[in-house]
Amino acid sequence: MKVSFQIKLFISLVAFFSVLFALLGGYYYVDVGKQLYQEMSARAKIQAEEIALIPTLRNEVEQKNINAIHDFMQKMSAHSDASFIVIGDNKGQHLFHSVFADRVGTTLVGGDNEAVLQGKSTTTIRKGGLGISLRSKAPIFNDAGQVVGIVSVGYLTSYLDTITVSKVVNILIAAVLLLIALFIFSWFFTRSIKKQIFSLEPREIGLLVRQQKAMMESIYEGVIAIDDRRRIEVINQAARKLLGLSQPARELRGQLISQVIDPVPFFDTQTMLAKDTHDEICRFNDLTVIASRVHIMLEGALQGWVITFRDRNEIDSLSAQLSQVKRYVDNLRIMRHEQLNRMTTLSGLLHMGRYEEAIGYIQAQSEHAQELLDFISSRFSSPTLCGLLLGKAARAREKGVELSFDPACLLDRPFLPLGEQELISIIGNLLDNAIEATQRSPLPHAPVEVLIKLSEQELIIEVADQGVGIKPEIRDQIFERGITTKTRGDHGIGLYLIESYVTQAGGAIEVADNTPRGAIFSLFIPATGTARQLEDTDYAT
Repeated sequence: MKVSFQIKLFISLVAFFSVLFALLGGYYYVDVGKQLYQEMSARAKIQAEEIALIPTLRNEVEQKNINAIHDFMQKMSAHSDASFIVIGDNKGQHLFHSVFADRVGTTLVGGDNEAVLQGKSTTTIRKGGLGISLRSKAPIFNDAGQVVGIVSVGYLTSYLDTITVSKVVNILIAAVLLLIALFIFSWFFTRSIKKQIFSLEPREIGLLVRQQKAMMESIYEGVIAIDDRRRIEVINQAARKLLGLSQPARELRGQLISQVIDPVPFFDTQTMLAKDTHDEICRFNDLTVIASRVHIMLEGALQGWVITFRDRNEIDSLSAQLSQVKRYVDNLRIMRHEQLNRMTTLSGLLHMGRYEEAIGYIQAQSEHAQELLDFISSRFSSPTLCGLLLGKAARAREKGVELSFDPACLLDRPFLPLGEQELISIIGNLLDNAIEATQRSPLPHAPVEVLIKLSEQELIIEVADQGVGIKPEIRDQIFERGITTKTRGDHGIGLYLIESYVTQAGGAIEVADNTPRGAIFSLFIPATGTARQLEDTDYAT
């Protein structure tokens, strides 16, 4: 049968303090007895010496006036707490005994009279007529300085033991009450400890710690736990590797997060207290990451936060591969669908024998496709961007929407402030949103106008549609994660990514209403990476 940690701790505390009380009680009993014997020895000696100095008694002893001695000492012994008081002469004979009056004339017992008759006071423990006693003897001198008698004041050891036991009993009662209080304290103390460790046994706690350590080190993402003062509590190996930290985790523990990661808005106190965040793109030291932050609450009190993050480049790489595969599939599906429509149309014209119309149809389709291909390939140097624009144009036609490229479009060199995948993501999301908004507007659908132009100072990306527009109630939040104007599908991430990429590149975004309806998204990204000062206009953020 296993005994719980609470019971073990309770029994251990009670047993320990019980043994401690027993040892202290034994020591105190011995010490009290020793002190009591010392005190009674001093008291007996003082009484004996004071009685021996009384002039009346000295004269009566010298004259051996037994009746006078008896009357005088009877009054004296009545006011003393001594077990007995004895007066003897210089021959060692009883002249007075406070307990046994019939012993007058008999010899003093104990064998400790010689030193006293020589004029010295003594204190001894001897067996007398009443039993073993602690007694002090003092000589009685006459006026000539000769020893004429002895005064003996004694306390029976049984009497002293009774006093000692009485004191120990009082102490024992106090100890029992204290032990009862200890029982109560130990029980509530162990309950409190058990509550703080969530009713877990020490072995289970040790196992959990080892499991936590193994789990933290096995997580591929970087994980940092900080307390409410933003001091590092836990940091795993992946986090140290991503941040380029060479120190072991035990040296980083206790340091401020600002000492490990350069200050960024992600770790601003007000921001952290306001809300949690998920998949936020930010920069930790020299690394661009996708980070999440969740606060830790215990019994309604803030304990700290857990931050998880991963390298954005790895996510982008995977996303780029998936996006590329998706574009290939979409383009193939669109081309197949369009080709089937064309072949069906061409087949019908041939069956009807209208050969000249069939030849004209083939030439018209070829010229339109070639014209768009020539324009895009001549204006944009990136093959990936060309493929994206051609695919979006074909997809828009399939949905009944036309993409109209501004003749001023030009991107004839790489744009360094943005990576190619980031640029593709920005343009692709803007076009998807514009096509979706246009498709939901009443027929006939107006074309979506596109301008992508790189100058010496900045890159301008502008997409204008005449779709359903942006609802006023969400205009100020459209760049927040999860906010969308669409009614179907898993949306709410596109504009959030656009705003993240543009902000990191030092750019700015304008959102304005189009005429007669729809919206215009204008992006201005400086070639130097510094933020562009926008004129006052109708902003969405």
